[in-house]
Amino acid sequence: MTTFNAPMFTDEDKAREALEVLRWPDGPYCPHCGNSDQTKVAKIEGAKHSHRPGLYYCNECKGQFTVTVGTVFERSKVPLTKWWFAAHLLNSSKKGVSAHQIHRTIGVTYKTAWFMMHRLREAMADLKPAGPMGGPDKIVEADTTFIGGKESNKHKSKRNSKNIGGKGKQIVHTLVERDGSARSHHVASISGEELRPILTANVSRKSSLMTDTAGGYMGVGKEFARHEMVDHGIGEYVRGDAYSNTVEGYFSILKRGITGVYHHVSEAHLKRYLAEFDFRYSNRSSLGVTDGERTAKALKGIEGKRLTYRPTN
Repeated sequence: MTTFNAPMFTDEDKAREALEVLRWPDGPYCPHCGNSDQTKVAKIEGAKHSHRPGLYYCNECKGQFTVTVGTVFERSKVPLTKWWFAAHLLNSSKKGVSAHQIHRTIGVTYKTAWFMMHRLREAMADLKPAGPMGGPDKIVEADTTFIGGKESNKHKSKRNSKNIGGKGKQIVHTLVERDGSARSHHVASISGEELRPILTANVSRKSSLMTDTAGGYMGVGKEFARHEMVDHGIGEYVRGDAYSNTVEGYFSILKRGITGVYHHVSEAHLKRYLAEFDFRYSNRSSLGVTDGERTAKALKGIEGKRLTYRPTN
């Protein structure tokens, strides 16, 4: 079990070594040319060499590299110990952790903390399970919710006076496999035209699909082995194994995190926050994943993401 006094949180060499084990389980490989022949990759060490710790040399392309090259950590001035700490805080907090909290806890500027969190969220986004959810004898629940502040908390000029549905809010559609993973998407509407591509691309047609009576599910539901709907409008929430309580439980975590921890999530970054909540839910404790294992898994997605504050050409 990972604790906050673990070596990778306090010792820079241990943090680098832990990342090497995580990124190179079969030995180091060159990020420049892809060479993984261990006879052609050598660690530069010895008293006669003056260099940064953890430096390797590739005899194939004659290039030098460390474990951070080709990752979000490359050229980052933030110590690896703080990257590990931030990643662990983000992955051990069920409802997330704010950039302000990271800024105060690990001792970096708010701007740096905000940027670190978004890079870690992008790493999580690339770790979604491959292939469709569900399958024979599997149940997948689908539902939508609205993300946005409470009308009473908004400036008077921005309030929806009639408080009608999701006017002025963002729509999130989530698929949850019972006793399994979650996949969320930021959608423009809840029409069948919008939802069908998401359902058919992410859920096996051999699955049982559970939804409410929203019109967007009527047509596409027929494409699955079984489609059951519960009518919340008449007070129906459970009918045998037909219910959407699991996905609604996911929404309760998502909304408590966004409202209570992040307070405000912009439309431009919503997909990154959804990736964060999906990742933690899909690797939750009830599935046998510890905080330390979740953190290590999240960091496996760092490769190929250079640290830059603006797009590179």
